[in-house]
Amino acid sequence: MALGLLSWSLPPAMAQSAAPLVVMSGVATPMPAAPLAYVSNEKSGTISIIDTATDQVLGEIRAGSKPRGAAVSADGRQLYVSDQPANALLLVDLATRNISGRIELGESPEGVSISADGRWVAAASELSNGVAIVETASQRKVLTITTRGKNPEHAVFSPDGRWLYVSAEEADTVDVIDMQKREQVASITVGRRPRGIAFTPDGKRAYVACELANTVYAISVPEHRVLTSIAAGEFANGVTMRPDGRRVFVSNGRAGSVSVIDTSDNRVIDTVAVGQRPWNMAITPDGSKLYVANGRSGTVSVIDAISNRKLRDIAVGELPWGVVIR
Repeated sequence: MALGLLSWSLPPAMAQSAAPLVVMSGVATPMPAAPLAYVSNEKSGTISIIDTATDQVLGEIRAGSKPRGAAVSADGRQLYVSDQPANALLLVDLATRNISGRIELGESPEGVSISADGRWVAAASELSNGVAIVETASQRKVLTITTRGKNPEHAVFSPDGRWLYVSAEEADTVDVIDMQKREQVASITVGRRPRGIAFTPDGKRAYVACELANTVYAISVPEHRVLTSIAAGEFANGVTMRPDGRRVFVSNGRAGSVSVIDTSDNRVIDTVAVGQRPWNMAITPDGSKLYVANGRSGTVSVIDAISNRKLRDIAVGELPWGVVIR
């Protein structure tokens, strides 16, 4: 049935009678009111927890042997983390900071995203050439969608959940999955080695960074075609959209910088120096601060996302791969 995947009903929402807890030195204490940033450190095998109000590291979570992509559940109580060597999606209870379960994925999972309604988690698996779809209500993988492009890196939902855009590193394409049909329906040719993807809040455009082309491609989502290309820094990689849709931030791995793109005319209006090998990023819900994982520096750079000024660097674990904020 064409709408089968998206028509399943969820169980009644769990009551949230108390605020989530974070465990510090074995003692459970209430989480801060400000959003928390979770940083996956692939060499350390940990997740660093940052309080975005103070930019202090609150603690670490053990998360497999090589955590990469991550997403937070809609209620903020669970973190989904891809453990690349284990070919698994780890379920991390954020109150206890313990791994509460695991879901088998395809080989070499990387990017992870969650739909806006919190119902679905997508995990791209490089060597399996597919995207695993996990239903959050049942905490199980419900299907795997094979992509035409080789080596999928990121799989990102459109804001309305209709589309899943997948960057195929070795095909120089963005593969388009229709979540109602549960299949790939288009391929969009872009530059060499596409990586990060971000949508505008209205879902009409997507921005894709192509690492070996040093270029960002703006895509019309209704038409699934490239609108324009934008020169970025060397080894353009991660992409993050400001919540108001007015700015796109692109990490430039070899350049050690973040390019700031004005979405009104698709021009680079600023470049911000960060640490070595910036990779994936996340922005606070109010759009005020951008957090950039600097792989070779072992830090996260914090950028004022309004003035485009770096505020500080925060030491985290070894080889931070990405950041997610809830």
